[in-house]
Amino acid sequence: MATGQDLLRRSHPAADEDPDRLLVAAGEAEKPRRAKRVASLDIFRGLTVAMMILVDGAGGEWPVIGHAPWNGCNLADFVMPFFLFIVGMAIPLSLKRIPNRLLAVRRVVVRTLKLLFWGIILQGGYSHAPDKLSYGVDMKHIRWCGILQRIALAYLVVALLEILTKDAKVGDQPSTPCSIFKLCCWQWILAACILVTYLLVIYETYVPDWEFTVHNTDSQDYGKVFTVACGTRGKLDPPCNAVGYIDRQVLGINHMYQHPAWKRSKACTNNSPHEGPFRKNAPAWCQAPFDPEGILSSMSSILTTIIGVHYGHVLVHMKSHLNRLKLWVPMGLALLIFGIILHFSHAIPLNKQLYSFSYVCVTAGAAAIVFSIFYFLVDILGLRTLFLPLEWIGMNAMLVFVMAAEGIFEGFLNGWYYESPNNTLVYWIQKHIFIKVWHSQRVGILLYVIFAQILFWALVAGVLHHLGIYWKL
Repeated sequence: MATGQDLLRRSHPAADEDPDRLLVAAGEAEKPRRAKRVASLDIFRGLTVAMMILVDGAGGEWPVIGHAPWNGCNLADFVMPFFLFIVGMAIPLSLKRIPNRLLAVRRVVVRTLKLLFWGIILQGGYSHAPDKLSYGVDMKHIRWCGILQRIALAYLVVALLEILTKDAKVGDQPSTPCSIFKLCCWQWILAACILVTYLLVIYETYVPDWEFTVHNTDSQDYGKVFTVACGTRGKLDPPCNAVGYIDRQVLGINHMYQHPAWKRSKACTNNSPHEGPFRKNAPAWCQAPFDPEGILSSMSSILTTIIGVHYGHVLVHMKSHLNRLKLWVPMGLALLIFGIILHFSHAIPLNKQLYSFSYVCVTAGAAAIVFSIFYFLVDILGLRTLFLPLEWIGMNAMLVFVMAAEGIFEGFLNGWYYESPNNTLVYWIQKHIFIKVWHSQRVGILLYVIFAQILFWALVAGVLHHLGIYWKL
C-alpha cells in the first residue's frame, strides 16, 4: 500500500478541463480531447454554486451568511471571488493544447457573448423568478451588470492575454517557483497595471453632489428626487465613493442595482443587518441604487482571475503533488494574512461592493486554501466519494446555477398554484414540511435550501452526469 509520502511524490499529470462544463470558465478555445478531469476543481466549483444557492435562499433569515451591508466579509462575499478564481485556474488547463490562435480567440469571444446574454436575461431584469409570475423589463431601467457579466469580462481579458502570450510556453515545462512566475509574467504585469489604475481612480477621483429618483413603488417616497451631498475625493463610504460615481456617469443611475446590501446598514435601518423599514432620520442615499458588479469594481475583480491563472499554471506545469502544494498553500496564506492586515490596520477595508484590494487578497487567499484542501483530500488521498454531490454540481454547474441559484425552476413551479398565487407547491413544501416541523422560520428555510434545493439539484446533476448530459456554453 502506498504511504502518504509516496502519494505526495507520485507524478500526477494535470488533467484537461472540459470547457463546456464550466459555469465560469465558459469557453476556452478549442474543445480538448477527453481526459481525466481534475476532480478537486469540479468539487470546488460545486461548492461555490452550492454556497450561492445557500446564501440566496437563506441569507434573508441568516444575515451572517448574507452579504455584508458594507465593510466586512460574510459567507456570501466569498462566492463571486471563488467563481473568478476557478475561471483563472481553468484557462491554462483548457488552452494548453490549442494550436490555432484565431480559433481560440473566436471561441473565447463567442462564449463571452453567451455569458453576457445569460447575464442580461437572468439579472438584467427580464426574468422575475422565482416569486413574480411575470417577465419582461423596461429598457429604461435594465441592469447591464451582474455576476455572469463580471465573469465574462474577467474571462475575456485574461483568456485573450493567455492566448496572445502562449507561443513562448509551448513545450516549456518549468519546475521551479521562479519559472512559474516567469511563465505568468505578462499576467502579473497586467495585474500591477490594473491595481495601480484602480487605486488611483478610487482615491483621486472627485465625486460631486448627485441626485436620484426613487423608483421603488412600495416606498412612501416613490417618485421623489433626492440630492446626495458629496463634493469630495478618496472616500470609501456608500454615497461618495468613486465606484458608484463612475457607474452613474457611464451606465446611468437607472441601470444600476436597485437593492444594494447597504440598505441593511445601521445608518439605514434599526433592524441591521436584517432588512427592515428605513429609520426616520435615514440619509437619502439609503434609497439610492448602487451596482456591486459595476465597472471599476469589475476591473479590480480581474486580479482574482489572474491569481487563479497562476494556480492553473502550477497545476499544468508542476508534476509533483508536493511541489504543487508547496507553491499553492504559502501563497494562499500570504494573500489571506496580507488582506487581513490591510483591513484591521484600517489601511484598506474589506469591501465586496467596492472589490477593494484587501478583499481581493483575503478572498483569493481563501479560495487558494480551500482548493488546496480539496486537492489534498480528493486528488491525493482519494476521498472523492465523500464529495460526489458537489462534484456532480460542479460538472453541470451552469444548469444548477440557472435552475436553482437564479430560481428558474421554482419560478416554473410557482406558475402552478391553487386559488392564489401564494398557494404554490414551493410554498406548501416550505411551510408544511420544513417550517411547521421545526417550529422555526429560520431553521425551516435553512433546511429547505439544503435539502430541497442543494441536495435535490446535486442528485439531478448526478443522474445527468450518468447519462452524459451537460449544459454546454
